[in-house]
Amino acid sequence: MGVVRSTFLINPDGMIIYIWPKVSVNGHPEDVQKILTELKK
Repeated sequence: MGVVRSTFLINPDGMIIYIWPKVSVNGHPEDVQKILTELKK
């Protein structure tokens, strides 16, 4: 058994709008930035 990392993107209304299950440290910040950029369109 080990650590399972997940990231949740929550909007200003408190709703979860995106979930990254089983996050790997490598490349994750870029994945988050990509989704944030797409949501701003």
